[in-house]
Amino acid sequence: MNANVEAAPAEFKDLTDEGGEKAPRDVNLEVILDVPVTLSMEVGRTRIPIRNFLQLNQGSVVELDRTAGEPLDVYVNGTLVAHGEVVVVNERFGIRLTDVISPAERLRKLK
Repeated sequence: MNANVEAAPAEFKDLTDEGGEKAPRDVNLEVILDVPVTLSMEVGRTRIPIRNFLQLNQGSVVELDRTAGEPLDVYVNGTLVAHGEVVVVNERFGIRLTDVISPAERLRKLK
């Protein structure tokens, strides 16, 4: 390595919007509408030692960190997006969304 070489400071283009307010853009959402996502509901969680896990069998009861009647968490690709309650529709389970997390709130939770 040559010890006489000086490093020059890096120069980056300013990425701020010089126009003040953002101009509305035509966003074509059609390109993503058929992308599959994983939707999952969580009733609750618990942590147990492997010893107790290995002793579970048919009829075992595992206590969760939620109380009865608390809303379920609804996740899309692992990100919390809503809360809801279990419903039965035509003899099938479903979920009624009771609270949807705003995109701004989701971003705040990532920080």
